[in-house]
Amino acid sequence: MRKFGLIGCPLEHSFSKKYFADKFRSEGITDSYYENFALTDIEQLPGLIHSQQLNGLNVTIPYKEKVISYLHETDEVVQSLKACNCIKVYPDGKLKGFNTDVTGFRISLKDQLTPRHNRALILGEGGAAKAVRYVLEELGIPYLTVSRRENLPSGTIHYRELTNEMVARHPLIINTTPVGMFPHVNACPPIPYEAIGKGHFLFDLIYNPETTLFLKKGEERGALTSNGYRMLILQAEAAWQIWNSKEY
Repeated sequence: MRKFGLIGCPLEHSFSKKYFADKFRSEGITDSYYENFALTDIEQLPGLIHSQQLNGLNVTIPYKEKVISYLHETDEVVQSLKACNCIKVYPDGKLKGFNTDVTGFRISLKDQLTPRHNRALILGEGGAAKAVRYVLEELGIPYLTVSRRENLPSGTIHYRELTNEMVARHPLIINTTPVGMFPHVNACPPIPYEAIGKGHFLFDLIYNPETTLFLKKGEERGALTSNGYRMLILQAEAAWQIWNSKEY
């Protein structure tokens, strides 16, 4: 039996286990199963892989960056981003890291993007934000990162510095933070929503709940909105291909 899973903490929000269980059932895959592993510390990873004899893992908050030091090899995207959300475990025990968030976000964004969405605000600066920045740079879309941290690097501003004019000038707004994720569904990133209009596109990487407060506020202002569910499916399928392909 082949074993796959998801590491992160917390994992109550995750759809991955159900997604793969449904996939295995619908496609008649009987030699594999998928489990959630809520690690309280990334140092538990080697023991988990050894005890469970895992074949592959997905990685979510807060370990997409911390997991890299445990990998024996990484693909060029992980090397560039310093963020990993997919691990292939080889028969000799070696671990190779990939980033399928890039694949999932690229496809799901491009399917809905229009020429007017030519400048972006990225809310957050974690591992998921790195994947978003990578794709925006590929597409030639300039962006400004917004963070709650102090002592920010160039190209990043604090939420308190974000003005109505800045929001109006950036018609693409992407939430990469967990703010608004189940069970904290009454929370949303602190941006001036009154500056959002019909020309805006709000993309939330969160997929549980289906419509976050961030997206609801955008819809109320007439903006195009999208959650992260299709991105989840695309990145999950990319991970499945990696785990099962001899090319990787």
